[in-house]
Amino acid sequence: MSRKPGITRRDLIKSSTLGLAATSIGAPALFNITKAFGAAADQDQLGMFCYQCEQTANGTGCTKIGVCGKDPEVAALHDLLVHALKGLSAYAGAAREKGVEDAEVNRFVPSALFSTLTNVDFDPERFASLIKKTVELREKIRRQAGLTPANLSVTGAALTFKPASGVSGLVKQGSQVGLKSEPSIEPDVLSLKHILLFGLKGVSAYTHHAQLLGHEDPQLYRFLQEGLVAVMDKKLALEPMLDMVLKCGKMNLRAMELLDVGNTERYGHPVPTKVPLGAKKGKAILVSGHDLMDLEQLLIQSAGKGINVYTHGEMLPTHGYPKLKEKYPHFYGHFGTAWNNQTEEFQRFPGAILMTTNCIQRPRPAYQNNIFTTGLVGWPGIPHVSNSDYSAVIKKALELPGYGADTPGKTVNVGFARNTVMSVADKVIAGVKNKSIRHIFLVAGCDGVKAQRSYYPEFVDRVPKDCLVLTLACGKFRFFDKDLGDIGGIPRLLDVGQCNDAYSAIQIAVALAKAFDCGVNDLPLSLVLSWYEQKAVAILLTLLALDIKNIRLGPSLPAFITPNVLNVLVKNYNIMPISTPDQDLKSILV
Repeated sequence: MSRKPGITRRDLIKSSTLGLAATSIGAPALFNITKAFGAAADQDQLGMFCYQCEQTANGTGCTKIGVCGKDPEVAALHDLLVHALKGLSAYAGAAREKGVEDAEVNRFVPSALFSTLTNVDFDPERFASLIKKTVELREKIRRQAGLTPANLSVTGAALTFKPASGVSGLVKQGSQVGLKSEPSIEPDVLSLKHILLFGLKGVSAYTHHAQLLGHEDPQLYRFLQEGLVAVMDKKLALEPMLDMVLKCGKMNLRAMELLDVGNTERYGHPVPTKVPLGAKKGKAILVSGHDLMDLEQLLIQSAGKGINVYTHGEMLPTHGYPKLKEKYPHFYGHFGTAWNNQTEEFQRFPGAILMTTNCIQRPRPAYQNNIFTTGLVGWPGIPHVSNSDYSAVIKKALELPGYGADTPGKTVNVGFARNTVMSVADKVIAGVKNKSIRHIFLVAGCDGVKAQRSYYPEFVDRVPKDCLVLTLACGKFRFFDKDLGDIGGIPRLLDVGQCNDAYSAIQIAVALAKAFDCGVNDLPLSLVLSWYEQKAVAILLTLLALDIKNIRLGPSLPAFITPNVLNVLVKNYNIMPISTPDQDLKSILV
C-alpha cells in the first residue's frame, strides 16, 4: 500500500510537542503521552516491561505484574516467543523468494503470535512448547531452502537463537529481548515498530479465527512474516515503517473479511434476535470468548443432556446466527457482561464455564474447579480441552446444581450486522434526508476497568432521540440493555456484533456513502471508540488505512505512541481523545 500522502519523515521531525497536538487534542492529553513514553525509555533496559494494552500501569508500562494478570515470567516468555517468531519469519520470507513455502509455518505464525495477545495464555509450559516449536520450524524451512544467516536481508540474534532447556532458562533469555532491548533506535521509529507489532497481534487473531473456519489468504501469512521482519530490522527508517503500519491496517481489513465470510457461510448472516438475560431451569454451561466453532461443537455435544448453554461477553452476538439459534433449542440466553467483570460474575454462575480464544482473568477459588480453557487460551492448573472434546465440560455441568427454577429477566437485541442494517437502508437514507435521523454514532470497542469508561454509557444516554447508535465489541455492555426506543421502526440502538464485526460496520458506512454519493468522512456519522488490547489497535489502523477521520478515542491514548507520531495522526486524521459527553456531542452536532 502506498504511503498516506502527507505523512513523511519531515512530519515526524518537525512535529512539536507543544504545537499542533497541544492545540488539537489538548495539552494535558499530550503531556500524558510524553510522560508515558519518557518513562518507558527511562526504565531499566532489562526485565519486565509491557505497555501493549490500554490499562498499562500508571499510563506508562507494567514492570512488576501486568494489569492483565501476567507475571514477569510469562511476560518474558511472551517476548521470547515474539523474538523467535521474528527469526522464523525472516527465514520463511527468504525461502519464499527461492520458491519454498511451508503451509505449517504459515499457519503457525499467526496462532503463536495470537498467544501473546493480552488475556490469552498465561501458562509458562505452553509457551515453552511454542518457543521450541518455533525454532524447530525455523530450522526446518532453513534446511528446505538451503539458507544461512548470510543469505538474509536482516541480521540479529533471532536468526540463530537457541532456546534454553527449561522454563527458568527461557525466562532469562526472554528478559533480554523485550520491548526495550534496542535502546539505540530512534524513539519515533521504535514507537512505529511497536504500533506495528501490536497491530500484527490483532491481525493474527482474526487470521487464526478465519483459518479455523477454512478461510485463508496467502498474502496475510506473507504480510505477518514481513511485518515481524520489519519490527526486527534495525535499518528500517521512518517512512518505510509508516508504510508498514498503514499496510497493517489494510491487511487487517482482509483478515476481518475472511472471518466474516467464514462465519456467515457456516452459520448464515445474523438476523435480529431477542436474547434473554434471565435463566432457565436446568443444568448450565457458560461460554465466553469469541470462537463460533467452539460454541457450535459444544452445542452439538451437549444436545439432549438437559443442559442449557449461555453466552458471556463477546459471545452474545452469536445468538443472531440462524444456524446456531434455530438448530439448537438448548442454546438459551446470555449471562453477565464484559470480560473484565468475570471474576465477580462467574462466582454466581451455577454451572461449568468454557473460555475460548481470549479474555480470561485469574480464576477465583469460588469457580476455579468449574472453569475450562480451549484453543489458545491457557491458565496454569486449569483443565485445557483439546481436539474439541468437551466431555469434561459437560460432565462438570451435570455435576453442578445449575438453575433450580426459571428466572425472568430483560431481553436484548442482537443481529444488526450489515445485511440487516442494509435491508432497511432505504429507511435510513430517507430518514437522514427528511431530518428524522439527524446523525449516526458508532460507539464501539473494548471494555475495561478504568473509571473514565463511564464516559461511554453517559454519551449514549445523552445522544439525542433523533440519532441512531451502532455498537459492537464488549464496550457495549455498559449500555447494551438500555431501551432507546426507535426512529420510524428502526431501533435506535443497533448491535452490529463482535469486535471483528467492525468489518460489517465499515461495509455499512461504505454503502451509505455510495448511496449519498459522498465520502465516508462526509456522512452524518461519527466514531466514538474505546480500546483495550491489540485487536483494537489493528482495527484503528484499518480505519486509518481507509482514510477515516475525526475519530474520538479513549479512555486514554496509547502509551506506545510518541508525541511526534501522535502529532502526525492528529494532522492527517484529526484523531482526538474523548473529553466529556456533553462537549463531544456539542462539537459533533454543530
